[in-house]
Amino acid sequence: MASRSTLRSDIFLLVAGLVAAGLPSAPSYGQQAQPLEKRFMLGVGTHQGLGGPVSSRGYVPAANINQIKQLGLNAFRDDFPWSDFESPGRRMGFTAKLGRLEEQVKSGVARPLLILAFGHHLVPNSMPPTTDEARQRFADYAAAAAQSVAPQHPVLELWNEWNMAAKKDPAFSVENYAALARVTQPVLKRAAPNTPFVVGAIGDDPGWTWTERMLQTGILQYADGISVHLYNFCMAPAKRSSTEIIDRLTAFHRLVAQASGNPDFPVYVTETGWTTATNKCGVSEQMQADNTAQLILWASTAARWLKGMSLYELKDSGKNPAELEDNFGLFRFDNSPKPVACAVRGAWAFVRSSLSAERKSLSGGLVAIRTSSPEGGKAAIWSEDPNARYEVRLRNEAPNATFANPCDASARSASDVWMPVSSTPLLISAGGSAVPELDVRQAR
Repeated sequence: MASRSTLRSDIFLLVAGLVAAGLPSAPSYGQQAQPLEKRFMLGVGTHQGLGGPVSSRGYVPAANINQIKQLGLNAFRDDFPWSDFESPGRRMGFTAKLGRLEEQVKSGVARPLLILAFGHHLVPNSMPPTTDEARQRFADYAAAAAQSVAPQHPVLELWNEWNMAAKKDPAFSVENYAALARVTQPVLKRAAPNTPFVVGAIGDDPGWTWTERMLQTGILQYADGISVHLYNFCMAPAKRSSTEIIDRLTAFHRLVAQASGNPDFPVYVTETGWTTATNKCGVSEQMQADNTAQLILWASTAARWLKGMSLYELKDSGKNPAELEDNFGLFRFDNSPKPVACAVRGAWAFVRSSLSAERKSLSGGLVAIRTSSPEGGKAAIWSEDPNARYEVRLRNEAPNATFANPCDASARSASDVWMPVSSTPLLISAGGSAVPELDVRQAR
């Protein structure tokens, strides 16, 4: 139990933090202002492009398209394998093996972020491409692939976790990756000038040593963005948090800004998430939900340079409760939703219309995300410590203010009530005006 003086200090600091940069009651937005959903791709990983006509992972386009709609997401990420797109005789186009991918892409459910990857069984030295001929053949495939999905306004990503393959095969060198980008980018851009071409897809890279070597090749001059994968599910339990992901992403952004000379060089997180496997690296379903909601809410504050985030993955890929790879889904293998599904839907609905957003660290390990939107001011508040509990109350009368958690079916009046704050984000909507001042206390 905190002392009265400590509690008064906490109240003062929280109020000061929220009021000092308070939201305007009648915001005026510049003509260039766009809602977050127009500036940021929130997507989810799917597995339609691998495995042929029937997915051993349980992916079925009709069901998965409906799930993406339920979540309200505006993007998805999937594989677009070369060997299944280019048929003998250099004929390019969707094949039966890519039927599930074609159906999901052409449904128009969301913007596709597609991985250009993997060698071709008829092209020597193509896994990975290490010769001029193999690189040119890859570039031709990339250009044809871009044209085939151009109506869906895709983003195309060069390979997947090349740096992870480098641990076992020296052909996956930084130099070969940069050479592939240099050859592919101009060919792709001639075929599809408006299609963003993203490099990186960087898997686990302690200390960013591989990333720094890649950046030193000058690769960013051949790219419209850079992508990275961020996981922490096998770190010490205290680090399996959104805070750790945010800190590491912020460090990555600094490296990219320095290398490009552009503080707003586009960054995409094309994989991130938590497994709910029942082994030492898994987290609880509630922690998966809370971490993911926090990450989405925070992303609204970084959209100047963070252009997209793809959650891994839409549904569990298997049925073994102890297997890491089987349990990353927002939905279970049988397509029933985990708590993270409504957490994603609710957090994204809360910020998708925001025109600006700012993060504020508050006393007691509380985080506040303040946004302005056409509907008025909003604030999302949570505790970085999953064991800490607080309560907040509006200091002044705000008859239209409401509060909810991401999974709540409806919001409640925020007038004259203490609202719980935990690792599950508290979402306060001010109902057309500024977010009022708040008092805070430890939960009783």
